[in-house]
Amino acid sequence: MARTKKEASETLETLTEKPTVRDELSSIISKNLGKKFKDIEQAVWFLDEPEDAPTNVTDWISTGSKILDLSISNRPNGGYPVGKIVELNGLEGSGKSLLAAHAIAETQKRGGIGVFIDTESAVAPEFFESIGVDLKNMLYVPAETVEFIFETIESIINSVRGSGDADRLVTIVVDSLAGASTKIEMDADFDKDGYATAKAIILSKAMRKITNLIGKEKILVIVTNQLRQKLNAMAFADPWTTSGGKAIPFHSSVRIRLSSLGKIKKNDDVVGIKIKAQVIKNRIGPPFRTAELDMYFDSGIDHYSDWLAALKTRKIIAQSGPSYSFDLVDETTGELKDSPKFTSKEFPSLVEGNAEIKSFLYSQLCKASIMPYRKPGLSRLDDDVEIEEGTVDEQ
Repeated sequence: MARTKKEASETLETLTEKPTVRDELSSIISKNLGKKFKDIEQAVWFLDEPEDAPTNVTDWISTGSKILDLSISNRPNGGYPVGKIVELNGLEGSGKSLLAAHAIAETQKRGGIGVFIDTESAVAPEFFESIGVDLKNMLYVPAETVEFIFETIESIINSVRGSGDADRLVTIVVDSLAGASTKIEMDADFDKDGYATAKAIILSKAMRKITNLIGKEKILVIVTNQLRQKLNAMAFADPWTTSGGKAIPFHSSVRIRLSSLGKIKKNDDVVGIKIKAQVIKNRIGPPFRTAELDMYFDSGIDHYSDWLAALKTRKIIAQSGPSYSFDLVDETTGELKDSPKFTSKEFPSLVEGNAEIKSFLYSQLCKASIMPYRKPGLSRLDDDVEIEEGTVDEQ
C-alpha cells in the first residue's frame, strides 16, 4: 500500500538529524555572547558530555597515601583534583608542609613540574629529597607578599598556556598563606594597626581570578594555612578558623584539616608523628571522610601502615595476636585461594612482592570505602543511619 505524502514527510524528518531545543538554545547563546565577549571560546557546555565540560576533573595527583586519596576523590587511584585549589590547614607541627611536599614528588613521578612558593624560609632540601622530590626539576620561589604570590601563579599559568605543552601536570604549593604579608604591611612600622583587612581584600580578588584560570589547565594549586582560635566561639561549634578571610575557604574545592594524634618513637627518640586528615570541605566527593597517616621525619608518609589500619578497620583482614590473615578470592572465577598469614612488619614485602594480593586488597579497600551515588527518588527510610544533633559549622 502506497504511503501518503504526510507519512513520507514524517519518515524523512525521522531520518534527518534535527537539532534539539538545547542545541538551538546553545547556538543562540554562544553566538550572542561571542559578539560581546571576544575571548569566549565556548559559552555553553553540556555536563552529560564529561569529556568536554570544563567543570570535569580530568586528572588526579596522589597525596602519597592511598587511603587519603580515596577519602578525597571517592574513586580508585584518585587524590587531589587537577585544575582545582586545595587548602591544607592545621596547627603548627601537624604535617601540612610535609603533605604538600609529597604532592610535588607525586607530580614529578608522572613527568610533571613542581613549584614551591615559600613564605617562611623554612625548606630543608635533604628532607625533600628523602620523600622523593627531584630538586633539579622543582622551582623554588621565595615570597614575602600575597601580591607577589598570585602574580607568580598567574605568570606560571600564562607560561603553561603559551608553552605548547599544556598537558604537562603542574603542582604549585604555597607554604604558607598565613606567613605571607602585604605590600602595605611590609612598608609600615611595627605599631599596632586597626582592622587589618588588606590581606583578605587582596585574597578575594586573587582567588576570583585564579580559580577560573587554573580550571582550564592541568594545574593544581595547594595552599597551606594555619589555624587560629576563634574568639567567643559558641559551645560545640568549631573553635578554629584560618587567617586571610573567607576567600580561600570559599574558592577551595577541597579543604583538609590536619591534627596530630601523637608521636612515633623508636626507643626514646621521636622519629615521626601520627596525624589525622579530615576532609572538611569537598566539592568532588563526599566530605568529612578521614584518614590516619604515619609520618616519619626521615622518609615522609609510611604508605603501608595506613593500608593495614584501614584494612583492619573495614574488616577486610582479621587479626589474631600478632598475625593477620584474609580470604583471598580470585576476582575472575570467585574461587577461594590460599592466603598467607603475616605480621605487620611482613605486610609491606607481602604486598610489594605479590601483584595479585596487592590488587585484591586494594580492590576490596575501594569497595568498602567508595560511596556510590543513589538514583533519584529512592527512599532513605530503610537506611541504617544515625542523625547527629547539632549544626555543621563553616570550617
